[in-house]
Amino acid sequence: MSEGGPRPQVTRRREVSHTSARSILMTVLGEYALPRQVPVWTSTLVDVLALFGIEEKSARQALARSANEGWLESERAGRRVRWCLTPPGRRLLTEGAQRIYEFGQERAAWDGEWLMLLVSVPEAQRDLRHRVRTQLTWAGFGSPVPGVWVSPDTSRQAEANRIVGELTVDSPPMSFIASYGNVGNEHDMVRRSWDLSELDRHYEDFIDEFTGVEPSAGEAILHAQTRLVHEWRRFPFLDPGLPSRLLPGNWSGVKAAALFRRKHADWRDAAQLHWDKLLHAP
Repeated sequence: MSEGGPRPQVTRRREVSHTSARSILMTVLGEYALPRQVPVWTSTLVDVLALFGIEEKSARQALARSANEGWLESERAGRRVRWCLTPPGRRLLTEGAQRIYEFGQERAAWDGEWLMLLVSVPEAQRDLRHRVRTQLTWAGFGSPVPGVWVSPDTSRQAEANRIVGELTVDSPPMSFIASYGNVGNEHDMVRRSWDLSELDRHYEDFIDEFTGVEPSAGEAILHAQTRLVHEWRRFPFLDPGLPSRLLPGNWSGVKAAALFRRKHADWRDAAQLHWDKLLHAP
């Protein structure tokens, strides 16, 4: 979508400059280790992370942090160490994989009902206000005016209740489920609640980055597949998943989702085969 002339140039981020070794590690584990019950040598994970410019020291620190958080456990075999997902780690990555691969699929018809939250946090409690905003935004809510949060997905009420309950908001929050009335314009509310122009630019960047990428060798395909999944996994947290009739025309998210599914299917078998080769390398 490019209204009003050429789209503003967005600086292309370098490999891993916008992320961390641990973040890439979780993508690798979710894409390759999760479907298997096979331990992975430290050297294998270090070598794969090196494809993304991650130094060995940072890779080992990422493994240690993931183990400390309970997602991985290590076992020693002679002088070597290998890693397995813990049950909590497997659950975490399974839920994440479901969200990544299901995101962008065709949405069910919307019934026109909105979930509205009233959450009042005093200006003086800036840290709490930031946490409320961050977590409700991640859950897909938008805020047209301070203290008011809306979502066209009424099934998110339980998640919203958990968020505000865990954050100990002083004033009791309230929720309503209703259709939009005759005062004002529903599309204006959407524009005030979410920055769809910025989100569209993110989708366009994704399209620009992966259109035309055609790796040939096993290592190159594994690298491309991992990058593809790693970049796509941001969108379930950036995109509120609005019904199509609330989105601008020629929405880039539709094209980006189709590109992700096509590339992921094209590269899957070769990437998984190369991972298996790495697992059984001496």
